[in-house]
Amino acid sequence: MSGHSKWSTIKHKKAVEDQKRGKIFTKLGKAISLAARDGGDDLSSNFKLRLAVDKAKQLNMPKDNIKRAIEKGAGTAKGASLNEVTYEGYGPGKVAIIIEVVTDNKNRSAAELKSFFDKNGGSMGKPGSVSFLFDRLGLIVVKKTDQIDDQILKLIDLGIEEVEEKSEGIEILVEANKLSEVRAQMEKEKLEVIRAELTYVPKVKIKTSEDQVKKATKFLNLLNDFDDVLNIYTNLDV
Repeated sequence: MSGHSKWSTIKHKKAVEDQKRGKIFTKLGKAISLAARDGGDDLSSNFKLRLAVDKAKQLNMPKDNIKRAIEKGAGTAKGASLNEVTYEGYGPGKVAIIIEVVTDNKNRSAAELKSFFDKNGGSMGKPGSVSFLFDRLGLIVVKKTDQIDDQILKLIDLGIEEVEEKSEGIEILVEANKLSEVRAQMEKEKLEVIRAELTYVPKVKIKTSEDQVKKATKFLNLLNDFDDVLNIYTNLDV
C-alpha cells in the first residue's frame, strides 16, 4: 500500500505562494464549513473539522477566514447549503481518478465534470467503477528530526507497519477508522504531526508512456482548477 498518490494544489505550502491563493482558500473554506455542518463547531469533538482547520492553518489561511467558514457551516452565518460528492472516472491513458467535490449545486458540478472529461480524452464512471483500485486509508505525516532512524524505529515499535520517509516528513498509513486514534498516539509520544487526513492510495500505480504522462498531468492540473474540486487521487505513476 505504500505510495501516497494525491493530486492537489493544496498539499504543500508552496501552493499558496502563487496566484491560486484565493482559490485554494475558497476550497479549504468549503471543507471547513462542511465539516462544521456535519459535526458541529467543537474542534475537540469534531475530528473532521480539526483536520480541515489544521490544513488551513498549515497553508496560512487567515484566522478570520477560518472562523467565518466554521460559522457558516455551523449555521451561525448565512450561506448556501454545501454537499460533499465523490466522482470517479478515467483520464488520458486510462489513468484512474477519484475526485472529491464540495458544492452547493450537485447537478451543476456533475454536468461540468462530465463535459470536461468528454472534451479532454477522459470518461466519467459510475460509483465503484474506479474506487476498487484504491484503498481508503488514513495518512499522517510526522516532522523529521535529526534522529530520523530513531523516529522510524519508534513508529515501528508502536505497531505502525506502513512507514516511509519522504521529503516532507515521515509518512504513516493506517486504517481509515484508526486515524484519530493513531494521531493522538503520535502526539502523546511527542511526535510532531504535520498533516493528518483521509486519503485514497492506489493498490497498483499505472506506468505509461512519457507522452501519456504529459497528457494525464495536463488533464489533472486543469481538473484541479475547478472551484468545486477539493481533492483528486490518481493511480498515475509520475
